[in-house]
Amino acid sequence: MKHLIKPTLVAAALTMAMGVAHAEWPDKPIKLVVPYPAGGAADNTARILAQHLGERLKQQIIVDNRPGASGTIGASAVAKSPADGYTLLLDATSHAVNPSLFPKLNYDPTKDFSPISLVVQVPLLLVVPSKSPYGSVPEIIKAAREKPGTLTFASAGSGGAQHLAAELFAQSEKISLTHIPYKGGAPALTDLIGGQVDLMFSATSASGSFVKGGKLKAIAITSAKRVDTWPQTPTVAESAIPGFEVSEWNGLFAPANTPRAIVERLEAETRAVVASPAVAKRFAEAGVQGVGSSSQDFAAFVKSETAKWAKVIKAGNIKSD
Repeated sequence: MKHLIKPTLVAAALTMAMGVAHAEWPDKPIKLVVPYPAGGAADNTARILAQHLGERLKQQIIVDNRPGASGTIGASAVAKSPADGYTLLLDATSHAVNPSLFPKLNYDPTKDFSPISLVVQVPLLLVVPSKSPYGSVPEIIKAAREKPGTLTFASAGSGGAQHLAAELFAQSEKISLTHIPYKGGAPALTDLIGGQVDLMFSATSASGSFVKGGKLKAIAITSAKRVDTWPQTPTVAESAIPGFEVSEWNGLFAPANTPRAIVERLEAETRAVVASPAVAKRFAEAGVQGVGSSSQDFAAFVKSETAKWAKVIKAGNIKSD
């Protein structure tokens, strides 16, 4: 007579076996892919996170920069990596934008990743040259209505957060602004300071020093509420466009189907890292705001961002560079 094994016992045995395997993780270095160039904002965030997260996990975390194609090269590599917790992705706002800019991606930004935590957010400043006649959001809107298409705005390139913030701004008020894309944020800010363009939405971490140095004027900030580091700068929402909110962000992902126990460990340790005084200080010095969200909240955030930018891209008929 054959022995019958109850399914519940099998499930329990498998669970115990998986628990033992996960308890050994990580037992070798972890690779953190950053799909953007070394030296940039995302890379800086990744290196801060890698150092402190590695200390908590007692394993080295190696930052692997794989720039190109608006972040899709690096993201694609992670999507196709083994779901074992040893290859992670530190992506940015482009993660939620690329599905609308590149309809034929060779990976699915939603289905191919397990969100772990929203690490940082960076609000944008609406900045103008120091000698600009504009001193408020209503003044800019009024000028754009009186002379449609004559006001110009700079960005680091088509489809980026700076471009999309200005498009959302224009679409919200049904005004026409002329986009002047540059090959990077630095040359865009240089021409803005020189008065070659009228305005720009630029991350506080990039434009803040120019505002404090008197080379640019900060008209408004794109956060939902005023921030402690810019207390005198009103939000776009309170100035003229209720509900307006834009931020650049960096978040941590694992390949889809990574064991839940590993995702939960990474989430808990990442949140602990972001909440630590040492990391909070380093983020503040870099001009970014630490978040450290739950994986569930991060998944909802990415879904919301993807839907928001899909509408803006479609309405503006925006194409990638």
